[in-house]
Amino acid sequence: MSGVMGLIVKRLGLGLVTLLVVSIIIFGAVEMLPGDLAQQILGQSATEETVAQLREDLGLNRPAFVRYFEWLGGAVQGDFGVSLANNRSVAEQLAPRFANTLFLAGLAAVIAVPLAIGLGVMAALYRNSVFDRVANVVSLGAISSPEFFLGYILIVFLAVQNQVFPAISNVSGDMDFGTRLYRSMLPALTMTLVVTAYMMRMTRAAIINLLASPYIEMARLKGVSRSQVITRHALPNALAPIINVVALNLAYLITGVVLVEVVFVYPGVGQLLVDSVTKRDFPVVQACCLVFAATFILFNLIADVGAILSNPRLRHPK
Repeated sequence: MSGVMGLIVKRLGLGLVTLLVVSIIIFGAVEMLPGDLAQQILGQSATEETVAQLREDLGLNRPAFVRYFEWLGGAVQGDFGVSLANNRSVAEQLAPRFANTLFLAGLAAVIAVPLAIGLGVMAALYRNSVFDRVANVVSLGAISSPEFFLGYILIVFLAVQNQVFPAISNVSGDMDFGTRLYRSMLPALTMTLVVTAYMMRMTRAAIINLLASPYIEMARLKGVSRSQVITRHALPNALAPIINVVALNLAYLITGVVLVEVVFVYPGVGQLLVDSVTKRDFPVVQACCLVFAATFILFNLIADVGAILSNPRLRHPK
């Protein structure tokens, strides 16, 4: 077990290094934006003395590396600074938005993961059948369509022509669970269509690849039924790639929600990021980008650790 813990600790260390590099890129990208931030906040009519005073208040006169380490130190403690747009704490604005994004991603995952694995197993079980071909065509269509297009299609059919769900997902923290679930269903279905297609195709490919293995042929020669071959022999050995694709798609559910949240005006981190870019509220932009990056790296680590625990060959590479 010490070898497994060593691999996990190594992956965690690499994840922290990756997050550090990403934080440098985020801060550097904001620093390289053209124009004077203080001048843009005050407008062209501001005097030089006022601009100089604001630069002093914002700490823009200090070297960039000093401001980076101050920002990183505060971010580690959960302090992302103060918003330039409303002078409120960035963490206070980000926390409820991140909770909304997690709720939306969790709702989509609850629908997508069992549906994708079930469809993938069925497609592998009935390979080259009508069901398999239809599933492949539908999944390719979902993958090829951008999220905002799928969102507008669902709005037309499920909110305009048939008023099943509301077109605008204006949720709030004081709502009961049922109302929150109802108003979040359309953006959740939009995200479900995309990630289900990816996970279904990867599950199907992993199982079909294992069906050509010698131990599968031996099981068939012993008279084991096709369904038992897949559920008892192929599926357990396909867990490593399936866990990887599920974890990566869960990361996408959280980090790839920007377009979906904008389409449905959902009050999550993605909507906050777009609004802050419009207002040039750079502390909020940096915080949103860092949260997205940390979440994506975390789910990549979960995928790596899950693959290590589910595959003995990765635990003992020699």
